[in-house]
Amino acid sequence: MAKVKRLGIIMNGVTGRMGMNQHLIRSIVAIRKDGGVALKNGARVMPDPILIGRDAGKLEALAKAHGIERWSTDLDAALKNKDDELFFDAATTAMRAGLLKKAIAAGKHVYCEKPVAENVKDALDVARLAKKAGIKHGVVQDKLFLPGLRKLKMVIDSGFMGKLLSVRGEFGYWVFEGDLQPIQRPSWNYRLKDGGGIILDMLCHWRYVLDNIFGEVQSVSCLGATHIPKRWDEDGKPYKADADDAAYATFQLAGGVIAQINSSWVTRVRRDDLVTFHVDGTHGSAVAGLQKCWTQARVNTPKPVWNPDIPQPIDFMQTWEEVPDTQVYDNGFRVQWEAFIRHLYDGGPFKWDLLAGAKGVQLAEAGLKSWKERRWIDIEPLKV
Repeated sequence: MAKVKRLGIIMNGVTGRMGMNQHLIRSIVAIRKDGGVALKNGARVMPDPILIGRDAGKLEALAKAHGIERWSTDLDAALKNKDDELFFDAATTAMRAGLLKKAIAAGKHVYCEKPVAENVKDALDVARLAKKAGIKHGVVQDKLFLPGLRKLKMVIDSGFMGKLLSVRGEFGYWVFEGDLQPIQRPSWNYRLKDGGGIILDMLCHWRYVLDNIFGEVQSVSCLGATHIPKRWDEDGKPYKADADDAAYATFQLAGGVIAQINSSWVTRVRRDDLVTFHVDGTHGSAVAGLQKCWTQARVNTPKPVWNPDIPQPIDFMQTWEEVPDTQVYDNGFRVQWEAFIRHLYDGGPFKWDLLAGAKGVQLAEAGLKSWKERRWIDIEPLKV
């Protein structure tokens, strides 16, 4: 029988939507049900989480519902427990850097959601503290593990597309204001004082997607907007929404690739998925969503003719070929959790670390600066 190693995890902020659904239920709980994470030597790691938050009632109910024995509202006490080696945070952006510093000071390895901080200075400070402490660290970069983007990466790596020319990304959906329908995102997302704003939230994602799939980001031009200035919170009370709820950004990438990505919480979806990436190359094109990816080769490209006087004779959607599922694609959050847990025990490099997280904050900060100053901002290399 394989040896089972216990991994004590302090999980902070898992009563929220993302922390609960993706990190707790679909990752840690699922891993526990499947007998833990397999290591190179045949041993298995069994996560033993303690749920941390401010609402005792929510914590107790969540723990009971998923067979978790431990929960607490006392983070400081949890950090003092030497039997819990890893600290995970999925709470609000405004508190993250401070919490990570506390966990590092307590000698914990750290794994967290992004953004890792509200500004690049704090993000780099945390990364440097982690390096000095010699602890292991990782940042969630979930979209790299989506089936659609994994298929797209395979298409690019195969050489099918030739030289990459451009990327057009569309992300978003309509987030209810709260007066007619209940809100489906936390209200803090729309208040600047609480670390809200779609530029800070989403450009952190686009940094690692662009860097890892299409080419390193070299510069950015970004325009933000607060299209809906009044929203209603979780208690049905109106408040001033002063954070940006949409961003329109253009990026220059290494190799001459141009990327344009619209991010919006105020758009109604009429496309293949909540996020899509349309990529054009000299020899072919591809379109990827969360799960699926379609391609069109140079030799299979139809010949459109501009004629506004007749209905379009070409059904363009039928001229693309879907990339088939050739393997099982597990939940992307779980896949990265398993990779980080193996990193803790098996060693080896883990490229999605706090410096990678700081790069995401750097791009978000540059996007905000570009919006404010209405100009292109160059992205300089970061070091710790």
